[in-house]
Amino acid sequence: MSPLTVPPVGARIRQTRLARGMSLRALAREVGVSASLISQIETGKSQPSVSTLYAITTALGISVESLFDAGEAAALPPVTAAPGTVLHALAAFAADPGRRIGPLVTPGEREVLELDSGVVWERLGHVPGTDVDFLQVTYRPGGASSSSGGLMRHTGTEYGCLTSGELILTLGFDEYTMRPGDAVCFESTTPHRYRNDGDVPAVGVWFVFSDT
Repeated sequence: MSPLTVPPVGARIRQTRLARGMSLRALAREVGVSASLISQIETGKSQPSVSTLYAITTALGISVESLFDAGEAAALPPVTAAPGTVLHALAAFAADPGRRIGPLVTPGEREVLELDSGVVWERLGHVPGTDVDFLQVTYRPGGASSSSGGLMRHTGTEYGCLTSGELILTLGFDEYTMRPGDAVCFESTTPHRYRNDGDVPAVGVWFVFSDT
């Protein structure tokens, strides 16, 4: 997948934070990271993980997709997100919501997006006008949705079914071991984290519905 031109996400975060009247330290406290990290993200010196980006947008009361909205980004100079980065993946998934993927998508036609911490998203389809990510998700051995070990939360509802391997789901104060055939469903605002402690990939199909 080729590089994408996307808005400067760090600048968008800073712009929104200032519009909310929130200090850098206050945002850092809400997210549970250092003020230094927030500063590095805002200035483009550091790239956020998926879980950190979800936490920032939740604290600011915006959606991840809004960071990549072409209309709102018009006043800011674009940057290039290289393949294999979190920003490239999120930009690709937020781009062109009117584009249909399907109705038939063969394995060789899937959009394959490599994320941090050994996680791979394969987009299985999209129907215009719907707010749902239809994904095959792979957690490689040692892979996790949060590299720091922290829990993430975001808007929406998610449903998943594991087809192979084993996956550990931390959901709030509870921990579950998912095995092939096991399914989960919960509101994504509940703090959660997935990780693969095994020595084989954990693969499943996930539906993530946005609340819009």
